Amino acid sequence: MNKKVILVMIDAQGFDTAVQRAGFFEHLAEAGLAAKYRVQCGLPSSSRPMYETILTGQPVHAHGIYSNQIVRRSRCENLFSLTRAHGRSNAAAAYDWIAELYTDRAPFDLFRDRMCLQGSGDIDHGIFYCEDTYPDSHLYADAEMLRQMYQPDFMLVHPMNVDDQGHKFTAASREYGHASEISFDQLAVLFDRWRADAYDILITGDHGMDTLGMHGGNEAIQREVPLYIVSDRVVPGDFSDHCISNLNIAPLICDLLCIPRGKAMIEQLEIAQKEGKQE
Repeated sequence: MNKKVILVMIDAQGFDTAVQRAGFFEHLAEAGLAAKYRVQCGLPSSSRPMYETILTGQPVHAHGIYSNQIVRRSRCENLFSLTRAHGRSNAAAAYDWIAELYTDRAPFDLFRDRMCLQGSGDIDHGIFYCEDTYPDSHLYADAEMLRQMYQPDFMLVHPMNVDDQGHKFTAASREYGHASEISFDQLAVLFDRWRADAYDILITGDHGMDTLGMHGGNEAIQREVPLYIVSDRVVPGDFSDHCISNLNIAPLICDLLCIPRGKAMIEQLEIAQKEGKQE
């Protein structure tokens, strides 16, 4: 069977706000149709280091992206390189820092690198943006265009408006909560399309946001993010009574795609998969 996965990484989507605003996905977990986890991101709880951690399954001290200010190509096996190495296709609709990590276009040039439809580096098909205010609705439309055009086996979808509103107004604000609600609502609209085309869906955040409009440190509000998993191969239910590591995400996606995990990924997952999950 053709196993396919979409990973949605909502930038700065904190766990508590997701519980308050992700009504449809909370419903799926409550109805036993999705798994819900509370995930603790690594340190620093900053974007570029956590992009690399989520997509490589390695902690910051191992992958070397210690700060948002380190601008270079990833030096690790990652979900894009692994899919390509095993004959699978991939795509990304994402912020330009993803392009800098996983294509051969660093530093990002808006006039050259926004549309990488024929592939660059580890990414087969990419559409990238560099403004934090780029509407999530447009980003999801970019992703859906890539999906329809190329039918990638793995796709990263990476909206930024939640992070933008959090920095401007803090995690305690109406604006942050509203941005989160809008993003999850867009995903609810796309849900049937993606599932009808046999995609497993994972939704998470790279980090959270605090009540000062900041992140990067070691507070729970900065580190705890949601993980919703819609897959026939993952045990459904609400498992959010404790935190698991975001190092689980990359190896889980490898399992769902039925490709070997990266050599540096953890072996024992904290996410329960059903028996007979692989073929």
